[in-house]
Amino acid sequence: MQPRIENIPPKKLIGKRLKMTFANNRTFELFRSFMPERKTITNSVSNDVFCVQLYQNFHGFDDFKPDMEFEKWAAMEVSDFSNIPAGMEPYTLSGGVYAVFHYVGSSGDTRIFEYIFKTWLPGSGYELDQREHFEILGDRYKNNDPASEEEIWIPVKLKIV
Repeated sequence: MQPRIENIPPKKLIGKRLKMTFANNRTFELFRSFMPERKTITNSVSNDVFCVQLYQNFHGFDDFKPDMEFEKWAAMEVSDFSNIPAGMEPYTLSGGVYAVFHYVGSSGDTRIFEYIFKTWLPGSGYELDQREHFEILGDRYKNNDPASEEEIWIPVKLKIV
């Protein structure tokens, strides 16, 4: 599976966030809170939902630790921050160069991330960049369904040799 490489501008998001670890994964709690309220975001640019992860000093699979704390957002892209619903917050996604993987399969299957970090990234001309990782969950996303589709966005930069 080869990704497409995209350079995107910063994006304005509105949503909710929680701190969690891989061992204490609170993704279900976050999305259970966000999804019923997403319709209160009146200036969204699409129906796509962003699942954003903010890691500190994460350099790939070798850095994986079950107790590593990170922040996760459930959000939607908006045209501006003029109308932020109660209980939600604004966030500006940094933008930059991303490797974008079109993934079909269950969101519970982590083999795609093993492929990205252990196979594709080391064999590519890129290395992981210290920016947001995110998934875009569009109309074809169906949580834990083997026919589900999403885009996985991995922040990259050219390897310096």
